[in-house]
Amino acid sequence: MQTEVLLKMVQKVLDERKGQNVTTIDVSKKTSFTDYMVVVTGTSDRHLRALCDYVAEKCKENGVIPLGIEGGIGADWVLLDLGDVIVHAMTAQARDFYQLEKLWSVGDVKEIQQQAG
Repeated sequence: MQTEVLLKMVQKVLDERKGQNVTTIDVSKKTSFTDYMVVVTGTSDRHLRALCDYVAEKCKENGVIPLGIEGGIGADWVLLDLGDVIVHAMTAQARDFYQLEKLWSVGDVKEIQQQAG
């Protein structure tokens, strides 16, 4: 699957599953291990894990096998590695503390607007 198609699918699932403040960071010119990082806020540890589980399931349905998932119940950060796209699902407190957008966004940050309906 092409990276851009995978990214759009990830963004759509996160939006459908009520992920908050979805931000996509293009890191393709900054690192060799991935092209995009998608940072999303969840409302609880269960919501974080569910967001990543839903994304992983949708990817599997479309022939993309996740490379790994880290974090779970009780964690304030769940990471889903899809190769060209990495999803960071975080609580609001963890996101504020780690500030991944600030760390990686010396350049391109695209805010993804939540779509109603």
